[in-house]
Amino acid sequence: MECVVPATEKQKIQPVRSLAEKLGDLRRDKRIVHCHGVFDLLHIGHIRHLEQARKFGDLLVVTVTPDKFVNKGPGRPAFDENLRAEALAALDCVDYVAINEWPKAIETIQTIKPNVFVKGSEYRQAEKDHTNGINEESNAARAVGAEVMFTDDIVFSSSTLINKHLSALSESTRQYLQQFTREHGAEKVVDYLLGARELNVLVIGDAIIDEYQYCQAIGKSSKEPILAVKRLSTETFAGGILAAANHVAGFSENVSLTTVLGRADEAPAHTSSNGRLRGDRETFVQDALLPGIDAGFFVREEGPTITKRRFIDHYFFQKLFEVYEIDDTPFAGLEHDRCCDWLENNLSNFDLAVVLDFGHGSVTDRMINLLCEKAKFLAVNAQSNAGNIGYHTVSKYARADLVCIAENEMRLEARDRYGSLEPMVSELSHRLACQRVVVTRGAQGSLCFDRDEGFCRVPALAVDVKDRMGAGDTFMAVASLCAVQGAPMEIVGFAGNAAGAQAVATVGHRRFLERVPLIRQIECLLK
Repeated sequence: MECVVPATEKQKIQPVRSLAEKLGDLRRDKRIVHCHGVFDLLHIGHIRHLEQARKFGDLLVVTVTPDKFVNKGPGRPAFDENLRAEALAALDCVDYVAINEWPKAIETIQTIKPNVFVKGSEYRQAEKDHTNGINEESNAARAVGAEVMFTDDIVFSSSTLINKHLSALSESTRQYLQQFTREHGAEKVVDYLLGARELNVLVIGDAIIDEYQYCQAIGKSSKEPILAVKRLSTETFAGGILAAANHVAGFSENVSLTTVLGRADEAPAHTSSNGRLRGDRETFVQDALLPGIDAGFFVREEGPTITKRRFIDHYFFQKLFEVYEIDDTPFAGLEHDRCCDWLENNLSNFDLAVVLDFGHGSVTDRMINLLCEKAKFLAVNAQSNAGNIGYHTVSKYARADLVCIAENEMRLEARDRYGSLEPMVSELSHRLACQRVVVTRGAQGSLCFDRDEGFCRVPALAVDVKDRMGAGDTFMAVASLCAVQGAPMEIVGFAGNAAGAQAVATVGHRRFLERVPLIRQIECLLK
């Protein structure tokens, strides 16, 4: 049922620019106070903060972070921006409310030009704010002549209250998070994510272009037992090792990519997910990679850049079938020799080598041998898929420091469909001289093993599942960054699961992992 707000309260809610005009007429006689925040689940701490802020002036303006910029993880905010604005407008101490138009309050401060900008006491220690938002907003306030002040009163956490009373996670997962907080805490996890900044990382594997062909089902063909669909639109993503490189680059400032592209065949002239018209494959790939990634491309003339074209019913987001554009014979020739020479000469320069091997021929036996012999820390994900099942397992690698594989891949490796996973994992760890193994299990979370620490199980943290494509690659990116720093195995699995929760909440590779949103999600989960 739609919430009906009294007219006086509706009048309090204004667009930012309209509010700035209204305040311009009042500014001569009134001292304007500005508070900004998410205000998800308005509680007594918020109310007392706003009442105290109101005493610093004559008019209190409150701006609300819009839904699209609330970076506290999947399932947040619990209440949408309009409901949050209405709740604030219902308070007598609040004179005006606006839904912000930007991620932070900086532009809003510059627009409404308050006399006082007020934050809660928990924000006094700006160094604990990983977004640097407090410093940026405070500087913006001082630049327009505003005082920056802090309230001092009882502090509650909306995230704590939501986790306790409104969480979409199961009771067993909530209990696990409480136990994890007692044993490790958010700060320890965050330290490993921040520590990844200085790592020198190589990502290597199959470059894949993922196409989503959105269709409308028309019906069954009148003469044949096949489904007929009408194509509506196409969305194109940089997938495989390209997506992994972008995820890793959200945390490390030193990321190199080595992969194989096909000949520069022209792509169809339709718009990609980043809004650009697609040209040849290499141009598309270059444009899709985040700035700062040092990309080394090797070309196989005998085949195309791998493209996986999925046909999807747009209404139900149901994947109907997929078509591979691929030559999966092993990469060979002069370009392959150049690639191997590069690995021979450069592998020792990297703290971490992350391998995503989809078994499509881009990672050859010779390259695998070099990786096993020369990588300082080798993290491997050897995936089974429709194009390689039965022919490709992680056993191709004689050694690894971290192996991340899905449960079906572990069972295929062990040739055991129904047995307990623990003995399979132990045997694989021994055979590959691998210190750490993670088995991802979808909705059942992950099974994590360290030869010194033993086994631990980490529950899934996803509450909003839109698309599972790329979840394992996302897990791998974050888990390997933590593992190379020697993080406890439970932290490796937890950080990976948190990253995976963000991945499944996104269609395809529309968004890549970023340090600050993942940190905010982890901090919120562990409050």
